[in-house]
Amino acid sequence: MLKDLFGKKRKFATVPTTSIERTQTTEPKEVPEGLMHKCPHCGTIQYSKELEKNLRVCKGCQYHFTMSAPERLVSILDDIDQFEEFDKDLISVNPLEFPGYMEKLDKDKQNTNLNEAVVTGQGTLSGNPIVIGVMDSRFRMGSMGSVVGEKITRAIERAIERRLPFILFSASGGARMQEGVLSLMQMAKTSAALARLANERLLFISVFTNPTTGGVSASFASLGDYNIAEPGALIGFAGRRVIEQTIRQELPKDFQTAEFLLEHGQLDMVVHRKDMRQTLAKLVEMHTIQEGV
Repeated sequence: MLKDLFGKKRKFATVPTTSIERTQTTEPKEVPEGLMHKCPHCGTIQYSKELEKNLRVCKGCQYHFTMSAPERLVSILDDIDQFEEFDKDLISVNPLEFPGYMEKLDKDKQNTNLNEAVVTGQGTLSGNPIVIGVMDSRFRMGSMGSVVGEKITRAIERAIERRLPFILFSASGGARMQEGVLSLMQMAKTSAALARLANERLLFISVFTNPTTGGVSASFASLGDYNIAEPGALIGFAGRRVIEQTIRQELPKDFQTAEFLLEHGQLDMVVHRKDMRQTLAKLVEMHTIQEGV
């Protein structure tokens, strides 16, 4: 056809690409795993090292990523090298012979380099000695089994023996189903230990992190002299869907968030992670002074 003969001429010459060039342009470049993180809230992509320097808080929207127990201890204590860890060798068994439970525990041990879902011990905060516990959601989603309850109870008992404040960071999906009623018993055991701590007029600060749910939220996590939470933390006993189906009502969009609980009097304060160390240090200092008067 005539239009084919007199069509517009190309302004630029085309050069055929080689097979190597086609491979280089079409195949995506691989990014090493763990080099970058994408914020699940705002979508901001940032280098992992920058995120760690910012205490794992998104610079775009201030979303608080989860922290491991070792990371949390470094961010709170004066000198992690002086940290005295308690009961590190306590490990879970399989009392109910739940299928696959031991294999899952072994896998979490390898992935986290921890023996259980909580790390407890003694360190210093702004020069004041404290007993501290930090739950780690990487290990069985921070679920509370017999060893978790035992380690927390022993930490409380050491705080009583040494006349020290006790600080606990909670992060948990609740009781550990593989241990059945033995897991549920930890709710009463830890709560009874905290009652003894209160009778000795010693300070207990409970810090809720995302998430703190189930039996943990219904027991020791809610018994602090000060109940503090990180921004946006999910806190509650039953799940949102279960509650809505039970009461036949739609819940507020911010239901079970730290901000919602603060507004309704269930928390004393919501503290940004960058201010957490200073806030805890002030509270410990205040009660340490009173203790010595």
